[in-house]
Amino acid sequence: MRYLVTGGAGFIGSHLCEFLLKEGHQVIALDDLSTGSLQNVKALCKNPSFQLFIDTVLNPEILDALVFRVDIVFHLAAAVGVRTIIENPLQSLKTNVEGTLHTLEAAARYKRKVILTSTSEVYGKNENIPFSEENDIVLGSTTIRRWGYACSKALDEFLGLAFASQRNIPVVIVRLFNTIGPRQTGRYGMVVPRFIAQAKAGKPITVFGDGKQARAFTYISDVVEALYRFSIQKEITGGVFNIGTKEEISIGELAKKIKALCHSDSRIVHIPLNRAYRDGFEDMRRRLPDLSRAEKAIEYSPKVSLDEALKKIIASWPS
Repeated sequence: MRYLVTGGAGFIGSHLCEFLLKEGHQVIALDDLSTGSLQNVKALCKNPSFQLFIDTVLNPEILDALVFRVDIVFHLAAAVGVRTIIENPLQSLKTNVEGTLHTLEAAARYKRKVILTSTSEVYGKNENIPFSEENDIVLGSTTIRRWGYACSKALDEFLGLAFASQRNIPVVIVRLFNTIGPRQTGRYGMVVPRFIAQAKAGKPITVFGDGKQARAFTYISDVVEALYRFSIQKEITGGVFNIGTKEEISIGELAKKIKALCHSDSRIVHIPLNRAYRDGFEDMRRRLPDLSRAEKAIEYSPKVSLDEALKKIIASWPS
């Protein structure tokens, strides 16, 4: 099988490319390296079954040429993280929406299956826990920039479903819940690598807000295996699916856990949200997925516990 992975040099994309190659497939990665890194795919470039194209999903010509060459498209390319959308909203919104539109148009032209990655952010301020795929989207004011990310990814989903309905291509939408693993950077607000970097350096571990907000963190190997299963299950030709874990932890407890696993003397300090983020910010207290739909569709069951995931990430941390 021949795959295209947009955002293939990013954190999730590079792990997905690696997984696909190990399964014996041919892989083309497209990345503009705005948030991805050549280092993430350096080892893969030695594999004759792997090709990297440094370009953008905002370029419809390159997308057309690459989609034509493959059987299935994984569309991961997007603005990374809420901090990115807060600090650079215009380019982030353009990348998310136009990039997805160009990808879907090329896929429709050549009748290619698309696995479109979305995010738990689309649930917004919904408090109906755990989140089911049919839950309402509850977003905040347009004057709060952090909701631009959720809105752009929700629009991506609407585009995917519209192309599936009107252009008759299989589009599977996968909402990811807080993926973590080696090669993830804390540069864009991701909490686990940020906490580990602080603990390793002996610097204060900075918890934004009161630390009582809770999340469910999913290890990268569980995520890429799920994405792959959605691509090969021929009977799955559409729909929206949560991928995550049922293991929930508060951010405050996460900081304590990482401090202990790193054997760190770092202090844990709390920073008010209005100091951590400029231009306004709202946070959700809990974000936990209902996994029953994915369990039925691909027999999804996450294998890596949070403790095991954190130990793996810390062990791979650059010395």
